[in-house]
Amino acid sequence: GNKGKRYALPHSRILIHQPLGGFQGQATDIDIQAREILRLKDELNHILADLTNQPLDKIRSDTERDYYMTSEQAKAYGLIDEIIVRKPTGTIS
Repeated sequence: GNKGKRYALPHSRILIHQPLGGFQGQATDIDIQAREILRLKDELNHILADLTNQPLDKIRSDTERDYYMTSEQAKAYGLIDEIIVRKPTGTIS
């Protein structure tokens, strides 16, 4: 999402990981699909690095396996901008 408009709720869990796919067919077709998913993995890592201001090597490491974060951790990581908290009832805006 666009910076300044990325939100999560207090008890959210945010997950980043590498692309996942399943392939079948001839060896040549599987090779084509494997190269494409590796290209996509690299592109997505660059997008995440750009949007979070995290070093590309950190993004590569963190997305190698499932990487779960709390909303607070995701905010510190740069994935979200704000944690939405409900105002107590009876307050005036």
